Amino acid sequence: MKRLTLAILALCTAATLRAEEPASFPVGAFTFTRPTAWTWVPVSSPMRKAQLRVPGAAADQGADITFFHFGAGGGGGIDANIKRWLGQFQAAEGLSKVEPQTIGGTKVTLVTTEGTFASGMPGGPSTPLANQALLGAIVEHPDGDVFVKMTGPVALVKGSRPKFMEFITAAVTKK
Repeated sequence: MKRLTLAILALCTAATLRAEEPASFPVGAFTFTRPTAWTWVPVSSPMRKAQLRVPGAAADQGADITFFHFGAGGGGGIDANIKRWLGQFQAAEGLSKVEPQTIGGTKVTLVTTEGTFASGMPGGPSTPLANQALLGAIVEHPDGDVFVKMTGPVALVKGSRPKFMEFITAAVTKK
C-alpha cells in the first residue's frame, strides 16, 4: 500500500509540474507555442528569456533551445551573434551556413553548423562536445531581435529542423 501511495504521489507531482509548463510564452514581440514533446526548462542565466529541451534517445542526448531578447539595438546585432554562435563550434569546411529569408513578412536569419561544440557560458569554462549541431534563428523586429538557438546531437538537431521551422513560422506569423 505504501508503494502504491508513493507511486500515485509521484505521478500526481509529475503531472502537476508538466501542467505548469506554459504552452505559449512571449519573447520580445513574438509569442512562441511549445510543441508538446518539448519540455520547459527553468532558465539557467538571467540573459535567457526562455529555455526548452527537445528529448533525445536517452536523457543525456537531448537538445537545448534557448531564447534571447535584449530590446531595440541590444544583443550585439545579427552579424555579431552569427560570428559568436559559429565560433562556439569547431566545424569542418562547408558545414556552416547562414540563410537569410523572409517568413510571413518577417526577416529571419537561419544559422546552422555541426562539429565539436564548446558548451558553457561565453567567457567562462567550456566543455567540448563532439558530434553536435546548431540550428539557430535570428528573428528581426524593430523592438529588438529575438535569438533562438538549438544545440544538441547532430541527428536530433537535423531531425528536429521541420518542427523548429514550424515553431518559428507560427511565432512570426501571429500578429
